[in-house]
Formats: sequence, C-alpha cells, structure tokens
Amino acid sequence: MAAATAAGAAAAAASISLFAYYLLFGKSGSKFPWTRTTGADDRRTRRKGLVEAVGNTPLIRINSLSDATGCEILGKAEFLNPGGSVKDRVAVKIIEEALKSGNLVCGGVVTEGSAGSTAISLATVAPAYGCRCHVVIPDDAAVEKSQIIEALGATVERVRPVSITHRDHFVNIARRRALEANIASAQTEPNDIQTNGSAYHDTKALNSRQTNGSAHASSEVPDTGKCYPNSDSKGGFFADQFENMANYRAHYEWTGPEIWKQTKGTVHAFVAAAGTGGTIAGVSRYLKEMNRNVRCFLMDPPGSGLFNKVTRGVMYTKEEAEGKRLKNPFDTITEGIGINRVTANFMMAELDGAYRGTDREAVEMSRFLLRRDGLFVGSSSAMNCVGAVRVARDLGPGHTIVTILCDSGMRHLSKFFNDEYLANHGLTPTATGLEFLDQ
Repeated sequence: MAAATAAGAAAAAASISLFAYYLLFGKSGSKFPWTRTTGADDRRTRRKGLVEAVGNTPLIRINSLSDATGCEILGKAEFLNPGGSVKDRVAVKIIEEALKSGNLVCGGVVTEGSAGSTAISLATVAPAYGCRCHVVIPDDAAVEKSQIIEALGATVERVRPVSITHRDHFVNIARRRALEANIASAQTEPNDIQTNGSAYHDTKALNSRQTNGSAHASSEVPDTGKCYPNSDSKGGFFADQFENMANYRAHYEWTGPEIWKQTKGTVHAFVAAAGTGGTIAGVSRYLKEMNRNVRCFLMDPPGSGLFNKVTRGVMYTKEEAEGKRLKNPFDTITEGIGINRVTANFMMAELDGAYRGTDREAVEMSRFLLRRDGLFVGSSSAMNCVGAVRVARDLGPGHTIVTILCDSGMRHLSKFFNDEYLANHGLTPTATGLEFLDQ
C-alpha cells in the first residue's frame, strides 16, 4: 500500500511539474534575458531517452522576492528534472564516469548512502544504464523518500542516524554494501573480478581492499552478503557522492554553464546551501572563471559547521564542535544540506562569504513562496531563497542573484509540510510577509 501511495504521489508530482513547466515556459517574448527562447539551439523538443531529459532546467524569476528587494532573484528550477531534483545531474555524471572507467559494469549495482534526493535520482537513472540501485538511508529522513525509492525498484535499507565517524553511518554502510556485492561477484566469477575499476583474482584480495575508499571507511567487512539480496550481481559500485569529484564536475561542466548562458552573463551573485558541496563548488568555480566579479555565497542551516569554516577558517558550530562529535547529529528540519566536515567536492568552492539560516526561516519562506508565487519547494530550496534575500539586501537593488530550487515539496510532506510535526517542534508558520527575516 505504501509503495502504491508513493507511486501515485510520484505520478502526481510529475504531472504537476510538466503542467507548471508548460504554463511558465510555453510562451516566449519576455523582456528578461534568462527567459527561455524557442530557438533551435536552445533545447531539443525531442530527446532520446530519460537521460537526455536531465538538465537544461528553466531559470524562474521569483516575483515576490524580486519585487520585495529590487533585485532580480532567479531560481534554477531543478525540481523539473525527471527524478525531481538537482541530484539527477549528479547521478548521471557519477554513473557515466563509472561506466566509462570500468568501475561499474552493465548489470552492476550502484550503492549510496543518502538522505533521499541523490538516492531517488540514482534509482531513477540507474535502470537507463542497465544497472540496479541499493540505497542506505537514515531512518529520520522523510518516509515518503524511501517509499519513492522503493517504488522506483531500488533496494532500501533504513538505519539509525549516527556520526560519520561511526562505522554504521549510512554512508559507511553503503560503502560496505558495494564491497559485499563485489565479493559475491567474485565467488561466482573467481577468474575475473571487477571491483570499482581494479581486477582481482581471489576473494581474499577483495576482503583486504575497500572500494572507492575514504578516510571514514571501515576496513572490516562483517556478515559478507548478509544484507545484500542480489546473488546474481555483476559487482557493486559505491557512488560516494560526498567525495566523488564527478559530483563537482556535473555542476562545473553543466549547471554553471547553463546559468551563465541563461542570464547572458548578467549574474552578479550566486548563493546556495551545501551538503556534499558539489553544487556550490561547481557553479561558483565556473561563474568566477567567467567573471571574477561574480560573488558567491554559502547559506548554512542549523547544526552545520560550514559557516564558520568559510568565515573564520575553523569548522565549528555551537551544536557540534569539530573534534567533539555528538553521537547523533544536531536535529534540523532541513534535509540534504549542512555538514560538519569538509568534503573533497566542497574544497573546490570559491566563496566570498556565508550566511546562516534557521529552521523557522526555512519554514516561513516555503509558505511565503507557496502563497505568493505558487512555488511548492522543499526545505533546502526554501533555505536557499532565504539566502537569496539576504544577499539581495546586502548588495542593494539592481543586482541579479541566482539560487537553486533543489526539489519540490512533494517529498517533504511528512515533516516539513506536516502541521502536527511543525507544531511539536515549535515551528508553526505565522508570518504574513517577509517579516520573519527581520527578527
């Protein structure tokens, strides 16, 4: 029943997104340079398969925020991607690079630890490449996310949230699942083992190696194959969205150039929150290469240490100090953004400063956008829009500011758009305008 409900919700979301896209961009003739044109070079009306439908998302003028600030505040409508989020780009780039390098083969299994959006994108895209998907997700993530992933045919493993330094953090478990799939493949094809791009000829060697390893990986591989259901696997590949630089490259080679083209080079500032750091790193670096005067800013949610890392050079937050990790991460209503370590992707970012937001600001902003603009966006998108207003106020009227509308509110119904949940956390929205940003 849950899977059917999720499938219905996914279908409804897709229909709404397509209809909204037609209403917003079916006509041309706007005076703004970022409005989509109907030229043959802009976007093909017919595309070959799902993968070619990823990207080239429209840049929407957020009228309410633009009118309130005197700036042109533009949102990259990534919720219109086939899988419903900006992470579709990352999923495509990671899988294509892995297949090209031989780290992943057709019929193999892509594993990932994700709070939701990347997992949904991988589960959406993987079948188009002839691959399967196994996702490890924290059990405090919105339940509809895991329901959607299951409806898409992926295997979902929900685990309790713990620090990234813990061997049972969902990312570390996902890394082990890839290794277990490689060991299972080695046992069925002992003479030709493929494990993330390197050939091994016995399972003992596999047990002594990690796949796509990082400093947080555990070298121990307990209960080999116990949780992995596919005995016919052709090996596993750990997507490793936090440290895999394909994430950064997806936005440096793809999202950034789109923004530059859609604004015709008139962008003055870019602002976004960071989880893996791929989006803000790729876009900021590309925009600054095109024009060093473009200013790029981080928007950081509660519990994340990146604000202090950017502004003071030290990873620290009052909720979770660096070197003194809490057993459970600081609880915030936002999902998919905020972190207390510097990823390889985030290290590529070129930033001019950072802002901090609160859960209340994100909640209030989401309702404001829904009332004033008809934009039904998720928690990270709402936080990004809070950042856009902050940047606009600091820069003053007349500037063009771009942010990312990461996903829609469809996958945030059980928490971020749940009145009872918000009331229990003292986050019931009450604002009628943008006064919540003045407090």
